[in-house]
Amino acid sequence: MSVTIASWNINSVRLRAGLVARLAEERSPDIICLQETKCPDGSFPRASFEKLGYRHMAISGQKGYHGVAILSRRPIVATSIREFCGMGDCRHIAADIETPSGGTLRVHNFYVPAGGDEPDPEINPKFAHKLSFLDELIDWFRQAPDEVGHANGTVLVGDLNIAPLPEDVWSHRQLLNVVSHTPVETDGLERVRAELGWVDVVRRHTPPPEKLFSWWSYRARDWAASDRGRRLDHIWLSPDLAPAARQTEILREARGWERPSDHAPVLARLDP
Repeated sequence: MSVTIASWNINSVRLRAGLVARLAEERSPDIICLQETKCPDGSFPRASFEKLGYRHMAISGQKGYHGVAILSRRPIVATSIREFCGMGDCRHIAADIETPSGGTLRVHNFYVPAGGDEPDPEINPKFAHKLSFLDELIDWFRQAPDEVGHANGTVLVGDLNIAPLPEDVWSHRQLLNVVSHTPVETDGLERVRAELGWVDVVRRHTPPPEKLFSWWSYRARDWAASDRGRRLDHIWLSPDLAPAARQTEILREARGWERPSDHAPVLARLDP
């Protein structure tokens, strides 16, 4: 039996719980990983998701900013949270989730710092934070691979806030000096990916030169017509799990739902 995982920067889970419900109804993912939930744990709309069948949840939230959560129709047997850069931000949560075959998957859900507007760490602390976050990820993967990974396979998802490939942005040339696509960021993300051999399964299934986007700015008067997007949201699999990926999708249409997030959900179906 398959397991479908969705990752979505929801940009306020209380404001857009109805959109999560629509995703659940239309695509029926077994696991939904949310970023930018923007609410403390006590205010998380648990009841509405339990009614949809997501009775198992792992949550790490804070008031007004950041926040990550994992909703699962399958039992969660263990959870963990890691803090990065000593900032006290809620940007990571992991859960070991039972699969229909009787094993477990470890799912890491990340919200990487956006990095502000100026791609210079000397004058922009937000950009310096983003680069430090990537460095800490690499150190963690290098120093504790058994803590990160799992014997039955590992999934890393989230809003990584970097569009790594030229085909992951609407204009490679025009965005080379724009935060999310600068060489220092794309090189840093590639070092993160390569450290444990993570497989970018969305790009494995839809390779370049086809363009793929998961984010479109709210500033665009007509986001669909201009289509100036970036692929900031990712699903990576550990090398042993990658062959289990059967299908991937970026649900572009969700960007046009009523009162949308500026991100679209990314989905992958696995046969672990």
